[in-house]
Amino acid sequence: MELITNLAQGFMSLFTAGGETFMGWVTGIIPTVVCLMTAVNSIIKLVGTERVEAFAAKITKYAVLRYTLLPLMAVFFLGNPMCYTFGRFVDEKYKPAYYDAAVSFVHPITGLFPHANAGELFVYMGIATGLQQAGYDTGGLAIRYFIVGLIVILIRGLLTERIYLNMLGRNKA
Repeated sequence: MELITNLAQGFMSLFTAGGETFMGWVTGIIPTVVCLMTAVNSIIKLVGTERVEAFAAKITKYAVLRYTLLPLMAVFFLGNPMCYTFGRFVDEKYKPAYYDAAVSFVHPITGLFPHANAGELFVYMGIATGLQQAGYDTGGLAIRYFIVGLIVILIRGLLTERIYLNMLGRNKA
């Protein structure tokens, strides 16, 4: 009988933990995302939708900028998870690759700009603390991490674009 009681309590504790996580989102990340969305949409309206879209069209025309500058601006200005909304400026066929680039950059930016992905700061700080204890400077780590992150998102963006377009071509045949 005690086993059944323990199983039932364990089962319910899963839902309690889920509820606590959800309430954390409701009081934490969801209002932040709504405020960011409102602010970004306001800025776009103030600058002019046509101007913003024209600028985005110019930079997304070139794959190098589409998978480096656009994700960098999105992650820097909006942070994670709002940065993915910059995908609205990318042609439909490039959206999977843009998402791959953006999602791959939310961690490497953290060393220089912790606001971009505060939830992942503990990973960077763990590595940085180890380096500090070993007598190394963390500034160089943050810069190298950032640069390597840009290189990686470019490679991932280009590869994902090629894979997606290849698969898209197969489906049409």
